[in-house]
Amino acid sequence: MPAVTEPPPGEDAPAGAGLAGLIKAKVRDVPDYPQAGIVFKDITPLLAAGHGPVDKVAGIEARGFILAAPVASQLGSGFVPVRKHGRLPGPTYAESYDLEYGTATIEVHQDAFAPGERVLIVDDVLATGGTAAATVTLVERAGAEVVGVAVILELAFLGGRARLATGQLRSLLVV
Repeated sequence: MPAVTEPPPGEDAPAGAGLAGLIKAKVRDVPDYPQAGIVFKDITPLLAAGHGPVDKVAGIEARGFILAAPVASQLGSGFVPVRKHGRLPGPTYAESYDLEYGTATIEVHQDAFAPGERVLIVDDVLATGGTAAATVTLVERAGAEVVGVAVILELAFLGGRARLATGQLRSLLVV
């Protein structure tokens, strides 16, 4: 799915429509958090929009953790860390993939997902798509269903979208 360019069905375009206006409409103000007088800008509704019910949110190491954990909390879902090789205790599934400059391997615990669970994968940037595609493979190997991949920034010139199923990717900004 391309970057958000129009409001979801049934929603009006916010004032100052366009991508910035659409994004702003999905950022929630939380007054007096974490202390009185502060208005916290919560992006979790922005990342969670459009994926339906989700059982688990998988965050890809390391910046994906920062984004995925609050998304999981907001959705009332479990959070699953997808880690670099060798950083998880216990039995894992591993998947290797190509980088622009070599190869890497990521892992997830074998018991992280129950068969049939709906999983949203969250990361900060989609570049060549190797990490995201490897994460999709890990989730599916565990018997769960990937309902989407959400990223803040997609580097379109690197072609990573082509490594994911049609409609699987939601990017907030495509450059």
